[in-house]
Amino acid sequence: MTPTPIDGAALLDEVEAFHRRFNVFPTETAYVAVTLWDAHAHLLDCFDSTPRLAFLSPEPGSGKSRALEIVETLTPRAEATVNASPNALFRLVDAAEGRPTLLFDEIDTVFGPKAGDNEPVRGFLNSGYRRIGTMLRCVGDGANQSVQRFSSFCAVAMAGLGSLPDTILTRSVIIRMRKRAPNEHIEPYRQRINERQGNALRDRLAEWADSIRDQVTDAWPELPEGVTDRPADVWEPLLAVADAAGGEWSARARAACLELVNAAHDNDEASLGVRLLTDLRDKVFCGADRMPTAVILEMLVALDDAPWGDVDDKPLNARMLSKLLGQYVTPTNKPIKPRGIRTPSGFPKGYYAEDLTDAWTRYCPPPLGESATSATSATPQVSRGESVADTARSIRHTPAETATQPTLAG
Repeated sequence: MTPTPIDGAALLDEVEAFHRRFNVFPTETAYVAVTLWDAHAHLLDCFDSTPRLAFLSPEPGSGKSRALEIVETLTPRAEATVNASPNALFRLVDAAEGRPTLLFDEIDTVFGPKAGDNEPVRGFLNSGYRRIGTMLRCVGDGANQSVQRFSSFCAVAMAGLGSLPDTILTRSVIIRMRKRAPNEHIEPYRQRINERQGNALRDRLAEWADSIRDQVTDAWPELPEGVTDRPADVWEPLLAVADAAGGEWSARARAACLELVNAAHDNDEASLGVRLLTDLRDKVFCGADRMPTAVILEMLVALDDAPWGDVDDKPLNARMLSKLLGQYVTPTNKPIKPRGIRTPSGFPKGYYAEDLTDAWTRYCPPPLGESATSATSATPQVSRGESVADTARSIRHTPAETATQPTLAG
């Protein structure tokens, strides 16, 4: 007798309902994403990448560990750990039993400010996001050693306080957990009873995964408009699962994709270099074609809500400025460096807008609606007949509408 096909949409509905019994997620889309992630873990061999799942919160008692506990009951060969060595992780992933689903609780103890050097673990998590991810290790005794390649490709879910390194966040579906409100209620989780219920769903997910494996392997799901590059890699496996399930899951998955990708962008903190480039464009140069280093530093340090007054426990200086900008290149593909600026009172070092334009275009968010002309009126610029110090001093004490000076031509 031919077995009755499993209704994928109904099964995912049951998995979602199981999470809702014990987890209060911050949004409806979070339930969709986590359910699809559970299912994708049964289909890793069909995908080129596997997104990390990150339950993060600013405070303890926000349900992160419980969320991870429920994921553990639903995923194949789940292995929970708090702090495993890189060598143990490599061997676990390469074990004959098959790839595990790794569950890292208290991930902040691995990457937090007091965690020390955990670059090997970070490297493992980053490389294992892609099917081709491997790490090289020496194997053997004493001088009799050989280099062996270990696969690091496996599904990983994490829970922790605070945040994670950017290289991991960009590879993750991020669920920002919160403490439950007084009107939010869940069932108490009883492992002896509820673990068996989750495992029963896990076994049905595995059976369904086997029935759709060929379909999912050949699938190239349509991504929502604007979801490209790394976010596309993260969501493609989850959308493929949703499309295989059918029903409302395709539409719900794409809505979740857009909401969570946009939320991740909203929570991004620009790197120090991008923040510097953006502040130079929008708050220092503002249309000027060149600016002495001394004026740049004075204006940056004076900015409210900016990090420049305390970079590595001291105000930004010329050396730090040069080091940060030197990471980026000019339109001619040379590192941005200070150059001499001719003024009536000397030849100070400074920076030219033409050297920064390529980096501004590539790395900075679009400028605000304020025009460069209006912003220029508040910007110290090198002008004919004035020293740099005079220019900066006059603008600090002159109304903006009378402070504009003609910019020095080349």
